[in-house]
Amino acid sequence: MSVSSSDTTTATTARKAAPQLRSGRIVSIDVFRALTVLVMIVVNQWGGVQGLPTWMKHMPADADAMSFVDVVFPAFLFIVGMSIPFALQQRQALGDSWWQRQSHVLQRALGLIMIGVFMVNAEDGYHSASMLLPIAAWALLSYLAAFLIWGSVSAGPALSMLWRVTGIGLLLVLALLYHGGSEGQDGLTPQWWGILGLIGWAYLIACICFQLCRGRLPLLLFCIALCIAYFVAYRNPEIAAHPMLAMLFSQPGHFSHAALVLCGCSTALIFFDQAVQRNSGQRFAAAIVFALVLALIAAVMRPEYKISKIYASPSWVLYSAATCVLIFCALYRWIDVRGNALLPKLLAPVAANPLLAYLIPFILGAALQLGNLSLPAILNRPVPGVLFALGFALALAWLVKQIAKSGIRLRI
Repeated sequence: MSVSSSDTTTATTARKAAPQLRSGRIVSIDVFRALTVLVMIVVNQWGGVQGLPTWMKHMPADADAMSFVDVVFPAFLFIVGMSIPFALQQRQALGDSWWQRQSHVLQRALGLIMIGVFMVNAEDGYHSASMLLPIAAWALLSYLAAFLIWGSVSAGPALSMLWRVTGIGLLLVLALLYHGGSEGQDGLTPQWWGILGLIGWAYLIACICFQLCRGRLPLLLFCIALCIAYFVAYRNPEIAAHPMLAMLFSQPGHFSHAALVLCGCSTALIFFDQAVQRNSGQRFAAAIVFALVLALIAAVMRPEYKISKIYASPSWVLYSAATCVLIFCALYRWIDVRGNALLPKLLAPVAANPLLAYLIPFILGAALQLGNLSLPAILNRPVPGVLFALGFALALAWLVKQIAKSGIRLRI
């Protein structure tokens, strides 16, 4: 059967339309991930320090303002998005079918959501008198269960099915043992999902969008617009007055966070999609234009939708995304283009084990609580508190490196 020239042209165009990500690791993405995790740990430690200036704190929900602290969580969502095109392309190259890729995405999302829910219930909402275990012991057992399900030793594959089933069973038991509410009448609830839970939902929505769009940049930009439009619809009084529509548009935060992840996906395509013929200068220019457009749209929307991390408002999303694009531009130029190797070497263990690095402070906190121990009160003062947080992050980076050397992994 002969193939016409028009059919050949159509097939060639389709192939060109599909993204072709550059092979190999992008060191600046790893550095951005590691820096974000460490800064997140620092600002979490600052949470208990008294007398810090405003720019070192989260802004109140209704302040119509943001500090650099309010960009840390968006930066993590953004870097999750930058990794998605590479991860999905790699799985496809390894021969994973469409269903296998969806299964992998769903398992990762559910894992993050599950850990997030357990963490947030350990932080707040529990009823101590009704619990059979101290909440600190309950939290430590939930981290143990997470390791049994998603951990590995000796740098090998995941633990055997027996251990994984044991971890799942332990989580189920812990869920049954949990009591919350004013009188212990409630069980485990999502609450606000926790940071990891929010990341899980945003990752799931963004992966669905990316695959439906087949990684095409114009369609991804349209999906970002749809996520922002979802928030706008949620705030519309007519929609709020209609029960079915109100329920349909009841998750504005998840779609706002997904917009940040999709901005990361888009930035990855701008820089690394080899199907689009651009030189390095043109890619940098396109990324800067992207950041400026995001900031301009944020400025236009801000009078109606005030900046708020707590409400996940469109202006906060777009300003944060614009900031992250510019930060990545600087890191990529400094590390990958100019070849600076010192920072990547120092941060490599955290970049390879971000979940472990994030969870260690919570594990240590639960252990201190279980032992009725606390940090010295002097660390609640500004100068000692700030210095301790910085030193703690450096010590944690060293600890993660030692754990990685032993072959222990925790990856979802």
